[in-house]
Amino acid sequence: MSYLEILRVKMNIQDRFNQTKIIIDKSKILESEIIIASQIILKSLKKGGKVIVMGNGGSAADAQHFVAEFVGRYKSEREPLAAIALTTDTSILTAVGNDYSFDEIFSRQCKAILKPEDIILAISTSGNSKNIVQGIKYSKNKSAIIIGLTGKTGGKMKNYCDVILKVPSTDTPKIQEIHRIILHIICEIIEESINKK
Repeated sequence: MSYLEILRVKMNIQDRFNQTKIIIDKSKILESEIIIASQIILKSLKKGGKVIVMGNGGSAADAQHFVAEFVGRYKSEREPLAAIALTTDTSILTAVGNDYSFDEIFSRQCKAILKPEDIILAISTSGNSKNIVQGIKYSKNKSAIIIGLTGKTGGKMKNYCDVILKVPSTDTPKIQEIHRIILHIICEIIEESINKK
């Protein structure tokens, strides 16, 4: 690699960091929504509820990561917290997708496990994923509280969420980067609140 090629790569890397920083700065407007979402989750956990998390692709990975922080730990030693990602059981996902429709992979699981004290955390960068919308519509009809994590417009999801955290961007990878920061902040708020007892 020539010096100019190295310099070009370095400039592109710096540009990527700067682009993310701009969206991070814009996302600071979500502070009150992050606090409200954390309070809702804490209230549910205290009542014996659980957090049910759903997402597709990278958002499925974020759902599983978030649940791992709950059941394991984020930073501090504590008791495990009740959470489940609806993205992990390949037998359920493929059976429901094959026998019914991929659009029903989350709603069908919610029908099986949703309890009145549970919280739904739905992650979709567009807010328009059919299986997410169907999952939260079903859960909303069962009086579940819905927290949505999405991009700038909120998509169709915004019509069914009690709290919606809309990252001010339409760039999917950037939205996902900020989603991970938000999820870690929620983990930290909840863990600190629980450890204060």
